[in-house]
Amino acid sequence: MLGFGKYDHHFSTSANAGPLPQANAVGRFGSIVWGDAVKLMLKVEPDDGRIAEARFQAFGCSSAIAASAALTDMISGKTIDEASGISAAAIADYVGDLPRERMYCAVMTFEALQQAIGSFRGKAAVAEADAPPACKCLGVGQMMIERTIRFNRLTSLDDVTAYTKAAGSCSTCFKQIETLLARVNAEMVEDGLITADDAYRIGSAAPRATELKPHGAPPPAANIFSAKATPAHLRPVAKATPPRPANPPAGLVDAPPQEALIAEAIEELRPHLQRDGGDCEFVSIDGNIVYVRLTGNCVGCQLSSVTLSGVQARLAEKFGRPLRVVPVS
Repeated sequence: MLGFGKYDHHFSTSANAGPLPQANAVGRFGSIVWGDAVKLMLKVEPDDGRIAEARFQAFGCSSAIAASAALTDMISGKTIDEASGISAAAIADYVGDLPRERMYCAVMTFEALQQAIGSFRGKAAVAEADAPPACKCLGVGQMMIERTIRFNRLTSLDDVTAYTKAAGSCSTCFKQIETLLARVNAEMVEDGLITADDAYRIGSAAPRATELKPHGAPPPAANIFSAKATPAHLRPVAKATPPRPANPPAGLVDAPPQEALIAEAIEELRPHLQRDGGDCEFVSIDGNIVYVRLTGNCVGCQLSSVTLSGVQARLAEKFGRPLRVVPVS
């Protein structure tokens, strides 16, 4: 459970949230489509490479905002060279009270910082966008996973998921992530970064996903043309008593449609938004993606991501499954 110390301070009182038109170094990481995104903007003095101002825009959970705010505090006043030495672990420590399952937020801001530093130094961004993601559900790239394993010396699949979110949804990428972790750990052993006993080995963790048939799929049909098969017209037909219809679960009787539940969740938040001159409107739902329209002061507001995360949490509670909330214009 999150405390209300440093974490709450970074989340609720940061003065560095919002755009920075004078920025000459910009780094981005994540995607709104996947549910988490950070944009880091730096104003760097060209003569000495000192960061005069740092601002951020974040979309996602409160941990993403707190980590982004903490990073801007950490690097303000530092030179680019000094900022390049900051690690994801240092960001997490500076945030304070960052739970293990939200470590990917610190990694996300670290990646945005590396992109910003690279843009200032004139280096091309790491070409990862065109490569298929290792985790398709959450859009996590293989190169990002490799860097995170090395920089944080991860040796378990649970740690990889906590730091990158990879294999944290349907887990169909489990085998690919497991193979990647084992390979990188073996290389880390050769480099002296970890011991052979600490390195992950394939098969050390139980698989998280198996090949499943669609729910309600019929069993394979019997081969009635087999030489050993009894002709269909000669098979006795058992007269079974028809089963008594079961009463529907209480929670499913007269259950409102999902659109109504979504509208209800948004209605609970609207008074708070309207008090600040903003508003939120339900647009449509497509599979697991819920589209909403933000208006008024909510448009471009830094805390709009908190509002969207709140809607996501309410919907997950109502539906019993995760839904992604995406704003549209």
